[in-house]
Amino acid sequence: MNALAAAKKKDVSPKRGRQKSDGPNPVDVHVGGRVRLRRTLLGMSQEKLARAIGLTFQQVQKYERGANRIGASRLHELSQVLDVPVSFFFDDMNNAPSGGLAGVGGLGEEAPPPFEGDPMAKRETLQLVRAYYQIKSPALRKRILDLTKSLADEENEEQA
Repeated sequence: MNALAAAKKKDVSPKRGRQKSDGPNPVDVHVGGRVRLRRTLLGMSQEKLARAIGLTFQQVQKYERGANRIGASRLHELSQVLDVPVSFFFDDMNNAPSGGLAGVGGLGEEAPPPFEGDPMAKRETLQLVRAYYQIKSPALRKRILDLTKSLADEENEEQA
């Protein structure tokens, strides 16, 4: 008996397409998190982003949580509104084990909890980045960046 016949006999749908799981796909969560990161760095509300792409803010919330998958055309539209290349939404995935699919359990393993200490998710970081980009002079921004790096290096040397 083939798989389709067996599925019909058991009154279960055959295994095709996207499978239901206990939670959102980790790639969808990552992409949604990158949408949220860019939106907040721009100081844009969910409502404003939703209007720009013709959706409700609730749909944007679902995208950002990874509860709903973002299609290719919508991802392209988001990249234009948020002024980033499409690849931005997949950045930092290659730093994770398994080719960027960290958190994807295999053989019944549960996905590990997300890393809570991400400095990019902190309000302080967003405020700092916004203030930095409000400085019009590229030369002054570079001096501030150099100063910040110097202070961080000095502190790291003191701790060592």
